[in-house]
Amino acid sequence: MKILVRGGRIIDPASCRDEVGDLAIASGRIVGIGAVGADFNADRVIDATGLVVAPGLVDLAARLREPGREHQGMLESELAAAAAGGITSLVCPPDTDPPLDEPGLVEMLKFRARKLSRCRLFPLGALTRGLGGQVLTEMAELTEAGCVGFSQADVAITDTMVLQRALQYAATFGYTVWLRPQDAFLGQGVAASGAVATRLGLSGVPVAAETIALHTLFELMRITGARVHLCRLSSAAGVALVRAAKAEGLPVTADVSINSLHLSDVDIGYFNADMRLTPPLRQPSDRAALRAALADGTLDALVSDHNPVDDDAKTLPFGEAEPGATGLELLLSLALKWGADDGVGLADTLARISCGPVAVLGDALGSLAASAGRLVEGGVADLCVFDPSVEWSLGPGQLKSQGKHTPFSFASTGMAMRGRVRATLVAGTVAFEADRV
Repeated sequence: MKILVRGGRIIDPASCRDEVGDLAIASGRIVGIGAVGADFNADRVIDATGLVVAPGLVDLAARLREPGREHQGMLESELAAAAAGGITSLVCPPDTDPPLDEPGLVEMLKFRARKLSRCRLFPLGALTRGLGGQVLTEMAELTEAGCVGFSQADVAITDTMVLQRALQYAATFGYTVWLRPQDAFLGQGVAASGAVATRLGLSGVPVAAETIALHTLFELMRITGARVHLCRLSSAAGVALVRAAKAEGLPVTADVSINSLHLSDVDIGYFNADMRLTPPLRQPSDRAALRAALADGTLDALVSDHNPVDDDAKTLPFGEAEPGATGLELLLSLALKWGADDGVGLADTLARISCGPVAVLGDALGSLAASAGRLVEGGVADLCVFDPSVEWSLGPGQLKSQGKHTPFSFASTGMAMRGRVRATLVAGTVAFEADRV
């Protein structure tokens, strides 16, 4: 099918392209950008006048809850939410039930996602069997099945020897290990240590839980030469350590969640369980450091940290509620809000949710590595068409995700959102379309 996206502001952060023009698509590929020849006979025209035409968004952290927890989310609902959010590629962690530690599970998940044709799915394989932190998985077989890296999700490895062996093995074959830096023992609280947690009587997670884990990881990286991606950094001290590690030349990348970028422990209020998140919301000074680090490139990507939770697990006392929130449909709007509030240009803002995440994935994307997160002739036609001028507030019933709990509902924060997705195309196929386009 031939599609012409007409009259939009075409922004490609990777090539610094920013111009008003047309974009032509044929056979799932971009065949023309800017001035499209009159001989291009489109089967369909999408009027993008006044809209931004950007690369499809890439999200490095989204739990889809399938297999094993379908009562909280299913591939159908969560990939529909991704498409509605302009996301064309996403990475899911391995903490499903059972965990993604067998090739058959990975192949099944990828097959189901392909059948739905809403979003490209890139699973992370379990670093250890059952995420138990003891026995390494068959990383080569999981890679052949489609895994783009290996992770423990939120389950820390307590045995440093096992972690060293895992990094050695990964380094030997060029695999990336994705880890959230948190000490298993210091990280058992439900809120960030500080005045708010003390006042509310909540058990705290100190910043040292993150920095101790980072020191350990960086020492092991120096020994093994492994490439590590740090998931959802949460503290100013952690940012400083990552900045120093990058200056040293360690092969490390890092991301931050939309939650930590916009919220702090003050937003917990009077035990608002929608603010029960992992990692926990830290102080405003930490939030400011994370925002600055995302702007200066210390942090490579912004992620939705999508983690749908049902009512039964969320409508409990704060300390008993399950951590997590839906985020796929909010990633673009909250990225745009950060960019506008902090004076970051639109192209640089979009880079943190498109070509930035693609650079983290690197060669693990295979044939897509050259054009994913980019708008380039001959490249894959993954597009996000959005209206940057719209402001809106998140209210009940607006989310396609099966998980409806988010700390960004208007009742919780009163936070106005920026920008709405009007169309999402995956490989030249319309995966989502709002009424206007």
